[in-house]
Amino acid sequence: MHRAVAADVGLWVVLCCGLAGCAARSGPSQLAPSTQPADGQAAGQWLQWRGPTRDGRVAADVTFPESLQDDRLQLLWRAEIAEGYSSPIVTADRIFTVETLDKQTEIVRAFNRATGRQIWATDWAGSMKVPFFAARTGSWVRSTPACDGRYLYVGGMRDVLVCLDIADGKVRWKVDFMARYGTPLPSFGLVCSPLVVGDHLYIQAGASLVKLDKHTGNEVWRTLEDGGAMMGSAFSSPMPARLCGKDQVIVQTRRLLAGVDPDTGRVLWSTEVEASMKMNILNPAVIEGDRVFTSTYGGGSMVYAVTRDGEKWSVTQVLQSPVQGYMSTPIILGGHAYLHRRNQKLSCLNLLTGQEMWTTAEKFGEYSSLITDGNRILGLSCEGELYLFVATPEKFDLLDTRQISQSPTWAHVTVCGDQLIVRELKGLAVYRWR
Repeated sequence: MHRAVAADVGLWVVLCCGLAGCAARSGPSQLAPSTQPADGQAAGQWLQWRGPTRDGRVAADVTFPESLQDDRLQLLWRAEIAEGYSSPIVTADRIFTVETLDKQTEIVRAFNRATGRQIWATDWAGSMKVPFFAARTGSWVRSTPACDGRYLYVGGMRDVLVCLDIADGKVRWKVDFMARYGTPLPSFGLVCSPLVVGDHLYIQAGASLVKLDKHTGNEVWRTLEDGGAMMGSAFSSPMPARLCGKDQVIVQTRRLLAGVDPDTGRVLWSTEVEASMKMNILNPAVIEGDRVFTSTYGGGSMVYAVTRDGEKWSVTQVLQSPVQGYMSTPIILGGHAYLHRRNQKLSCLNLLTGQEMWTTAEKFGEYSSLITDGNRILGLSCEGELYLFVATPEKFDLLDTRQISQSPTWAHVTVCGDQLIVRELKGLAVYRWR
């Protein structure tokens, strides 16, 4: 249902101030270059999960300040909305949010980026209950949408994907993966955040990895099918990459790490990844030398080398560390992973040797989202604490902290130009760097 109204949001706006392997053949991916924004990404926008290049790096024109206090980071406006864990999507003049209202309805809202005024809202019936042991964190929508500059692609908890026109919120098409493939409801809901490249979209849904025509929602191919339900259905999201001179989509299912041919859906290589209860959650990260890093609950941190001999692909584990990640995808800089761990501490891990360069004494919540400007790393814990530290393997150099919210903040922190955007459990807050 489409509703171009503003009064039903409970919106209040505060106008506070003026925000080795095949290394020789490696190269930038034409699927989505690792050093350039993905399709549709422009300066001052945040159009997909984890930012312009899907790896937690902010745009090149953004430099984090050294302080997070009121004199440098000031509230522009705040809107009250219902619960949700989806990260905001930001275009030149709008911010889009997703929420679950009254445990019955999923709502997408578009706000004016400068003022916080609601422009439109679109909703559909879409609720479920996660298993009892996960219920303390709620059954709210989790998937972060993707935007190509014209359309917004939104994942709903009941394994649906909805394409909306960003101008007015009207539904262009909708895919119900359970109905299409006869698969069960994912026990934790649709978690994957879609990847848009060119005319196509990749998503881990329908107990599989699916490539769709982004204009119609029609299937192009489907692969890596699993049983779905409790022990299937991915927690991770697809990553574009170029390994051994070949574009591919890197995915982590509940059991496997794999590289998939984006044209055909052929699984080029795969390997099982150890994790307690198949809790493979974070996004795999492609690192120098045709290698892939991941870290799992119960399995530790691992680096895999991918090699190729003609059409024959191989993958070999080349590093194992006892350092366990959990839900937070790390920042990769200068051959090191800056990782939020299962024990809630931060560590810096050398990706060649496996050496633990440092680990904090402090804890930073059960979950923290991390982004970087290349020199500093900004983190937001699920407990509403914002923190800034230097990206160096020499020591943990904490620059500043600030309690930015009294509400849970599980959504990924977002920075666009001079704005910092925080999705609270029941709100959206926009700040300006000064």
